[in-house]
Amino acid sequence: MGFNDNCYEWWQFFIMPFIAGFVGWITNVIALEMTFRPIDFFGIEIFRLKDQPWGLFGWQGIIPCKAEKMASTCFDLITTKLLNVQEQFNRLDPKRFSEVMEAGVLLMIDEILEEVGMEYMPHLWKDLPQDVKDEVVVVADLTSSNFLTAFMADMVSHIEDVIDIKEMTVSACVRERRLMVKVFKECGDKEFNFIRHSGFYFGFLFGCIQMTIWFFYTGSWILPIAGFLVGWCTNWLALKVIFRPLYPTKFLCWTVQGMFLKRQKEVSEAFARVACVEVLHVKAVWEAIFTGPLHKNFFAMLRAHAIVFTEELVGAGGLKPFAVAALGSDKYAEMKESIAHKIGEKLPSIIDQSYQYMTDALDMEYTINDRMTKISADEFEGVLHPAFQEDEIILIAVGGFLGLFVGIIQLFTVFADNTNAGC
Repeated sequence: MGFNDNCYEWWQFFIMPFIAGFVGWITNVIALEMTFRPIDFFGIEIFRLKDQPWGLFGWQGIIPCKAEKMASTCFDLITTKLLNVQEQFNRLDPKRFSEVMEAGVLLMIDEILEEVGMEYMPHLWKDLPQDVKDEVVVVADLTSSNFLTAFMADMVSHIEDVIDIKEMTVSACVRERRLMVKVFKECGDKEFNFIRHSGFYFGFLFGCIQMTIWFFYTGSWILPIAGFLVGWCTNWLALKVIFRPLYPTKFLCWTVQGMFLKRQKEVSEAFARVACVEVLHVKAVWEAIFTGPLHKNFFAMLRAHAIVFTEELVGAGGLKPFAVAALGSDKYAEMKESIAHKIGEKLPSIIDQSYQYMTDALDMEYTINDRMTKISADEFEGVLHPAFQEDEIILIAVGGFLGLFVGIIQLFTVFADNTNAGC
């Protein structure tokens, strides 16, 4: 029984596609929100499986929840396909590096010599003729450049022994889960807008089918089931249109390809920019070298060069005879170790002077962008798809059950009087 049996008004049929469109839109919007938010678990965490967004009772955005796994997948692409760490750091010129660091290093060495001199031989250091101290400053100027140049050449040659780029990027995304959210949002901005808007269009089309069925058959189960199907199918269709087909495919008079795949050049530019500004910037690289899991290798390398530098500095400056006579051989060796240790302590405080040069020389953003535009569609899909592959079925099911809920509400509000009348 339907419109022809005078059970329903024309407007009740007319609004069906619009209600279905609303269901499609709201379920897609909610699915996206559940993908990105909240950053931290919201609710009462009575029970929760490890690395799962849901719990009793509450929710955490899928991407923030699985930031470690997603970052590992995403940045694995960088370290295996887009960046060769050794090749990248070979672009650094050790001589140029020492030049940009020269002023800061000279001040650092002057401060260290004053501290060590007052600690190990305070009377001798105070009484040292000024011309000898001036000679030490001149020698420090000459030898510090050689020290930094040799050290950087050694570090560049063994860069993979002092930094693990993948560990650095994954750790950053786990500490700041918003970073992974930002990467996905900026790379897939147009796709996410499509998901929001397409929900209404797909839902409207399903609503037209629902209206046609309701015109001929008005079983009370139709509206809830139709709502479920609209919520489920609009989410599923939106995801499929974004990523499938992978390669350009002829369909009747058109050539079709997944929306995301068609934007490879544009997305590559956005991904490179966000990755390098938020995660792979030079400051983060140095912090990973200073504090990361391979930091001991770095400081061992720095110590070896600092010891050589100290020997040259003290010897060429004419201080060695005074120092050995005043301290003895063992204490003199201890003093050299102290200087090397202080160089390791103070270098991080002046390393920011190298940021601009290293950013320009490494130029990781250009490299990532350039190589990303050339990888295959299968590999490129892995940039954004992990955001949806993880618990994709949960998002689709949420859409379905929200649609079911709206269908029930629709049945007992819009069509309540007619249902009670036996239509």
